[in-house]
Amino acid sequence: MDDIHPSSESIKVESKINYYSDGFDDNEDPFFLSDDDLVGGDDGAADALLEDIREDEIDLLKQKQQDCKILNTTELRQRMEHDVAQVSAVLSVPKTEASILLRNYNWSVSKVNDAWFTDESAVREKVGLFVKPVIGSDIVSNKRKIIICGICFESHTSDRIRYADCGHLYCEICWSIYISTSINNDGAGCLMLRCPEPSCHAAIGQDMIDSLSSEEDRKKYSDFLLRSYVEDNRTTKWCPGPACEYAIEFSGADGIFDVTCHCFTSFCWNCKEECHRPMDCDTVKRWILKNSSESENVNYILAYCKPCPNCKRPIEKNHGCMHMTCRVCRYEFCWLCLGPWKGHMNCNRYMERTDTDDKRKKLAKESLEKYTHYFERWDANRKSKVKALADHQRVKDEEFKKLSVSQDIPEAHFEFISKAWLQVVECRRALEWSYSYGYYLPDNEPAKKQFFEYLQGEAESTLEKLHNCVENELKEFLDVDGLSKKFSEFRTKLVGLTTVTGNYFEKLVRALENGLSDVYSPGAKGLEDEVEDCWHCDRCTYANPSSIRSCKMCVPSDIDNVSVNE
Repeated sequence: MDDIHPSSESIKVESKINYYSDGFDDNEDPFFLSDDDLVGGDDGAADALLEDIREDEIDLLKQKQQDCKILNTTELRQRMEHDVAQVSAVLSVPKTEASILLRNYNWSVSKVNDAWFTDESAVREKVGLFVKPVIGSDIVSNKRKIIICGICFESHTSDRIRYADCGHLYCEICWSIYISTSINNDGAGCLMLRCPEPSCHAAIGQDMIDSLSSEEDRKKYSDFLLRSYVEDNRTTKWCPGPACEYAIEFSGADGIFDVTCHCFTSFCWNCKEECHRPMDCDTVKRWILKNSSESENVNYILAYCKPCPNCKRPIEKNHGCMHMTCRVCRYEFCWLCLGPWKGHMNCNRYMERTDTDDKRKKLAKESLEKYTHYFERWDANRKSKVKALADHQRVKDEEFKKLSVSQDIPEAHFEFISKAWLQVVECRRALEWSYSYGYYLPDNEPAKKQFFEYLQGEAESTLEKLHNCVENELKEFLDVDGLSKKFSEFRTKLVGLTTVTGNYFEKLVRALENGLSDVYSPGAKGLEDEVEDCWHCDRCTYANPSSIRSCKMCVPSDIDNVSVNE
């Protein structure tokens, strides 16, 4: 039996919108804008172009709508209450017991139903629900009867005594202290609260907790319950964005785990790191660990330091002369030949070395230089992505108002600028992780490395054009009075750049995710049969089907058509 949730009118899907994509089917030809479309067009042409792109995005939104939903706390509580009510109705148990059952089965309605109808007694024993109390209710039915509390051993009238399904009797004060201590000390563990009797595992229901707790403790318990509904549920996760209270329900099975919250935080559903296409989760963890570990310090020591000949501790030279004195053992030696300084004459004569120290240092230095090359570019694009996201918010909050006044256009009509900024953010993220991809690309596959660097270079060039357009060319319209033809041309140009850039980056990401499988490697075993019906581009070495005449990957050249006549 599948889990059923009520629909929510306010659930809008921002996540899994692929800002790389142009919205076209993969089997169709790539969408490029001709000179006639992009240069000197009138308002009608620009509006039509925007409308076409908007329709494409709506179609893409509908395709992804069933895979991902963003939920606020109100919607989460409604779903949780719906699941509890559903289990209560199907199993004919109180809602308190239904809630206990769902918590023990990770909030899966189907798992609760399957287990219950397979063996109800075993389920009750597992979760601590008893059919009837061990001690009969007739003992406490007489309100004048005096009962001794099993914790404080004080005498209380039966109306001040409470018990769970097991029937162990304790006074209300002890129950209240026991519950409050668990809520404040055990955190989410209070949701699995059991009877105070050490040998008893009867579950404590929310009804008893609500009746014996303070308002503050009831709120904490309710928050723990909501957190459990999200964190224990296989299909929901909290957005990792700072101070974000949204949760995301995800059920996609297409192999793409990138989701984006309403707060514009994008992350990988699988590993909860930031979105990292085209990198897989395991390689991303390796890269992050490498950036945070001390391994590169070791490489630095090997490359730029020498061991003291006496105590063998690494020493870095920080003065001009070759006379070195170890600060640890005070041994004096020559930096060049590592011989003792006492009696040292010169060491200019070349003597061939038979050890592997030089080779080891050279390899360590090359490894460090390679890592530094890719890390600097990875970090630069990461910082540019963060700044672009901040600039996007600033443009929406400040410059849209100025632009609306200067151009006499409602702010709602500047959505194309917002989409261009989001395109920049997502492409910066893809470019960022492409450098991590390049670091782990094997050196013994030169054809793939050459093809990768070509694609990456073209992607970077294409993105810079879009970033410059939306960041710098927009500024000239902020202080201009009245709608000008130049703004209409700017709008058409920016829409075109956004589309072409998204189209190219989507192809780049897919090519890298496929391991650049279409790259021709001369002499590769068994490859001749696979590429028999292909031809290879002289410019980028991409293997194209024989049915087409122009290279499918050399698309950024079309971006040059996206220009505006002055």
